[in-house]
Amino acid sequence: MGESMLATLTRLSSAQKGRARGAPAYSVYVNRPVGRLLAAIAYRIGLSPNQVTIVSAVFTFAGIAVIALVPPQPWVGMVVWLLLALGYAWDSADGQVARLRGGGSLAGEWLDHFVDALKISSLHLAVLVGLSRVEEIPRSWLLVPIAFAIVANTTFFAMILNDLLKGKRGVASAQSAGGASPIRSLLLLPTDYGILVLAFVTWGWSVLFLGIYTLLLIACTLFLAAAAVTWFRQMQRLDRETVAS
Repeated sequence: MGESMLATLTRLSSAQKGRARGAPAYSVYVNRPVGRLLAAIAYRIGLSPNQVTIVSAVFTFAGIAVIALVPPQPWVGMVVWLLLALGYAWDSADGQVARLRGGGSLAGEWLDHFVDALKISSLHLAVLVGLSRVEEIPRSWLLVPIAFAIVANTTFFAMILNDLLKGKRGVASAQSAGGASPIRSLLLLPTDYGILVLAFVTWGWSVLFLGIYTLLLIACTLFLAAAAVTWFRQMQRLDRETVAS
């Protein structure tokens, strides 16, 4: 390939999609730049977007398997964090590789969302399994990962459904409607998947992890409650606009 690495990165930077209004800071300022570097490497060695998605899935589900199968210890938490963080970065890279290659495909988008949905369910269920081995944690606290699975899945489904229904009415998605402010991005940090991944650094100290994990659940629940009201009102407004036209 005649193009240099720097040229590939420069071309990729100019082809970036807009930031979603609700994009939290880790995803915007850490994960996307790391994903950009991985995308440039993947593009230069000839990986397709779907192959990049598979690489992301391998890292992610390896981390999830460790959570479920290996007893919590400090070194295990570091391994889990590294695997999940790499999986998240590669997840950002697949769409960027698609843009380098001139655009994505419906099949690629489907695969990406399919893996994301599987990841969201599996991660919290793995936490449930992992914490069930820790004797000092009361059994009632195992309701926390169950609740987190419900909140995370509902949030993901609602976001996908929002874009689907808006697309049927010709309304721009959140990603193309303008980026989030830095302050908004920082305020949304507790809802960021990257911060959830970072929490696994404390996995070896199960009580500490559960405390942080519970706080993140509360933040994500409050976000979903507030966002659901906003999203429903947006759909009502679109209904009114449709009737008026």
